[in-house]
Amino acid sequence: MRGDPQNLEFIAPSNLPEVLARIAATPGAWTPIAGGTELMVAHAAGRLSAQKLINLWGLPELDFIRISDNTISIGGGVTFGHIRRHANIAADFPLLSRAASWIGSIANQNRATLAGNIVNGSPAADAPPALLVYDAEIELISQRGLRRLPYSEFHLGYKRSMLEPDELVLALHLPRRFTKHAQYLRKVGTRKAMAITKIALAATAMVENGTIAEVRLAAASVADRPVRMNATEEFLLGKKLTPEVRRAACAALLNEVRPIDDIRSTAEYRRHVAANLLDEFLHELVSKGISA
Repeated sequence: MRGDPQNLEFIAPSNLPEVLARIAATPGAWTPIAGGTELMVAHAAGRLSAQKLINLWGLPELDFIRISDNTISIGGGVTFGHIRRHANIAADFPLLSRAASWIGSIANQNRATLAGNIVNGSPAADAPPALLVYDAEIELISQRGLRRLPYSEFHLGYKRSMLEPDELVLALHLPRRFTKHAQYLRKVGTRKAMAITKIALAATAMVENGTIAEVRLAAASVADRPVRMNATEEFLLGKKLTPEVRRAACAALLNEVRPIDDIRSTAEYRRHVAANLLDEFLHELVSKGISA
């Protein structure tokens, strides 16, 4: 059954304070919509439960990329096309730039926004693994003010987050300190483009004197939300990348992930591909001259 647009109420306030006032007056009544790449698909299929939509598209208060000496801040309304084309993001955060190039078609990338990709809460979303390994912070805004928290704390479960009904995502803040890290991102899907993730792994690492001094691992489609692989990271810290350590790290990852069976893949496939991707990343570290 297709959705009927006559059943929707749609408003387009002219600025962010008007939006915040409207959603504060009746928390949870209005569903924000920006690019609409998720909501309009659900509407067309007759699966959209929201009946009252409030437009965020084009609000300048959400559409910005700000660069300081220590941070790049990306507004929640910035599209993935903008992220993909931004030279500073490509230089400092290549994994996020690469993830932006995977999101749907070029048309999708020029509509889909960073906040929409995050708030939609899909465990298979493309941007979250990169944001997690870059230690991003998320800034939320409401009439009550601003609050900022580690992005790693934002997702609480499947389609659940720290976002309150009267809040919007104002920005993501990424610290500019990863250019000397080894970096890795790989997505496995049915096709090279226009495919939802079966499994994806992002990683950064710093190696000193042949041992892992820093490591961050994050994955999509291995749990009910995008997640950091904290236990596997802890295992790798301070270790030399011997073949035995690499095998044990993959075993630690297999114990940590909790994927599901669905129409795109099986849990068992996802578990073993995740371990293979980790081994590929660790092998790359060794091949670049980092060994025991």
